[in-house]
Amino acid sequence: MKIIKSIAEMQNWAARARRQGYSIGFVPTMGALHQGHLSLIRRARRENDAVIASLFVNPLQFGPKEDLKKYPRTLAKDLALLKKERADIVFVPSAEAMYGSGYTTTIRVPSLDGILEGATRPGHFEGVATVVAKLFHIVQPTRAYFGQKDYQQVRVIGRLIKDLNLPIRLVACPTIREADGLACSSRNRYLSAREREEAVKLYQALFLGRELVSEKIMTTAAQLVARLHQIFSRIPKCKVDYLAVADPETLEPMKKIRRPALLLAAVRIGKTRLIDNIVIP
Repeated sequence: MKIIKSIAEMQNWAARARRQGYSIGFVPTMGALHQGHLSLIRRARRENDAVIASLFVNPLQFGPKEDLKKYPRTLAKDLALLKKERADIVFVPSAEAMYGSGYTTTIRVPSLDGILEGATRPGHFEGVATVVAKLFHIVQPTRAYFGQKDYQQVRVIGRLIKDLNLPIRLVACPTIREADGLACSSRNRYLSAREREEAVKLYQALFLGRELVSEKIMTTAAQLVARLHQIFSRIPKCKVDYLAVADPETLEPMKKIRRPALLLAAVRIGKTRLIDNIVIP
């Protein structure tokens, strides 16, 4: 496994690989790796000749009151995990290399970045779209792998690839969950033992919502959201950022629940913000 910090070196390596006919699987991450990230690496390993992972905590996607400074940075552990999973290259650029003096260019996906997660975190998806576009340009992947826990992010990146005619295949992979159903997340480590016990109720609530719709007990988004708010109101130190029923393709809100549909939630358990979603097939 080779570690590359220079953008020019990464571009040169990728260009040589493409000239030799190699397919490149790319897994962009912000580090603090968990089983969700590793599942992406494993799939990329199965489907490509070469696998590149990036470790970069992107400052552009954090708001002024968010957790950029305390976001977990576990470089040594991450590198050991990536070596075990047989990544070929780990790209570890600095913020200065990615956004040097005078940097001003950003990318927006207006149809998707102002709703749901984008509404509660203004500017977040502009930061995501910008860094992903830069990484795609540097790494030149054949396929890029993202987890569907960050469902809206996947849709933003899909639109970015389509609109900019990028020759990259987006591979959206299933959410990886811990044994009790909680979605794997780098932020789970912020939870206290008691908060961790309560956090699983996020998945349980979404699962219940899917069952209520599947069994036709509830047919409108207003009914379903009200029911889930009741559940979250009984969790200590829980604050709901949003609960929504949306179209899986456009993320436009649904009033009467048609199928397929997507049920999304963002909640704070204590000081830790968690997101999750479930498809109603």
